[in-house]
Amino acid sequence: MRRDDADVFELHAQGEPSLTPDHIVAALQPLLTPARWSKLVQVAAQRLLCRTLVIEELADPHNVSAVLRSADAFGIDRIHIVAGEQGLHAAHRVAKGAERWLDLRWHDDMSSCVSRLRREGFRIYAAAMNGQVGLSELAASPEPVAIVFGNEHRGVRPETRALVDGLYSIPMVGFVESLNVSVAAAITLHALRTGEGAYAIGAAEQQEILARFLMRSVRDAAGIVSEYVDKTQNEGGN
Repeated sequence: MRRDDADVFELHAQGEPSLTPDHIVAALQPLLTPARWSKLVQVAAQRLLCRTLVIEELADPHNVSAVLRSADAFGIDRIHIVAGEQGLHAAHRVAKGAERWLDLRWHDDMSSCVSRLRREGFRIYAAAMNGQVGLSELAASPEPVAIVFGNEHRGVRPETRALVDGLYSIPMVGFVESLNVSVAAAITLHALRTGEGAYAIGAAEQQEILARFLMRSVRDAAGIVSEYVDKTQNEGGN
């Protein structure tokens, strides 16, 4: 898909909310219907933070959109992005709004991305046809796991291969030797989701995710929450 397609849009970094998750939830939850709130709670409770995905300079908006959609579908909450000079573009028809519900983390380069992931305790693996680590091994890992997918044409950069902990591959038994990056991502994310190594998030983490969902669900959410906080503080001072 061409980037000048009318359906294509550029993804941008979104600022972190300055208000606390508890304030956000208290202010915005009453504005939702019970059914909608129940859906947000259900989705947030099933998000995974012990598994994450890194996108390194994906070029095709269709592929970007499909990867984001698969991540949301399989409960992968956080996506790390090294967009490169051309930026990162998605397509509305393919993404179906998945980008709204994901925690997209942007990095200037892969070195800073890897450093951040390592500080958070992740083991990092890159997708490669000659990878020696099996997908089932990653899915069973009790450690947090991050998967790097590189550009559709050149794959993961050599510099990135030197930074990660290992290379993994998806086992194939046919004549083809590779898969489209969005297909490979979907297979990988499903395995990581259902593997024995995946574990649930805590209550505080779930509250943070709910707060983000609410901020992206309610119009003028920031203004409403700020007004709620001011009112609460004024009432507390009286």
